[in-house]
Amino acid sequence: MTIAADGIKIIMDDKAASPEGGAKVTMKVLLLALSGFELLEFSAFADVLGWAKLEGGIDIEYDTAGFSREVRSAFGVSITVDRVLWRRGAGVCAPVSVCEGDYDALAIPGGFGECGYYGEAYRQDTAGLIRAFHKAGKPIASICVGALALGNSGILEGRRATTYALSGGHRQKQLAEMGAEVMTDEPIVVDGNLITSCGPSTATGVAFQLLEMLTDRESADKVKELMLIA
Repeated sequence: MTIAADGIKIIMDDKAASPEGGAKVTMKVLLLALSGFELLEFSAFADVLGWAKLEGGIDIEYDTAGFSREVRSAFGVSITVDRVLWRRGAGVCAPVSVCEGDYDALAIPGGFGECGYYGEAYRQDTAGLIRAFHKAGKPIASICVGALALGNSGILEGRRATTYALSGGHRQKQLAEMGAEVMTDEPIVVDGNLITSCGPSTATGVAFQLLEMLTDRESADKVKELMLIA
């Protein structure tokens, strides 16, 4: 059990942190599914990490997490997550998170505001989780407007980053107001342990960048070859 920087109690939900037999896997990624998440961006993380494990022989897994057991994407597809970040019922309505010590990286797909995305991306709970991973120096990969969740947490202050590039640059202006040095001409920006990107088209590239951070370029390239990605 640990305490996040903002004082939110961090405990485990009902799924064990390690596989049967008690041995912790070499690498484990926490994949956030916020309300109204962008399905392509979420799927890119799941697909690349899944191929890395099943076909690439890399000892890596991921858990999905959201603020309810079932999370609806922007386009109507719902998923059941492994971890619930907010416990309701029996008179209890309290934040429940995961121990960042059980994970090696955090992955955050973007989403659509009209589908509730920013209501969860800007929550104190989300910001606390992001800060905990960042304080531990662990990779945090975001796609498109997922970068705004990072900016809201304060970890992009003075850091190079990007986010959704269209709509007159509105989202990039928001990111700059959060303290980031916005790189308008780079589709994927890597600054230390942080990965941000400019839109859904970068989803697979961000997922591979995260895989490379957790392993090495040779391993990531091997999975690209297996997936027939140039």
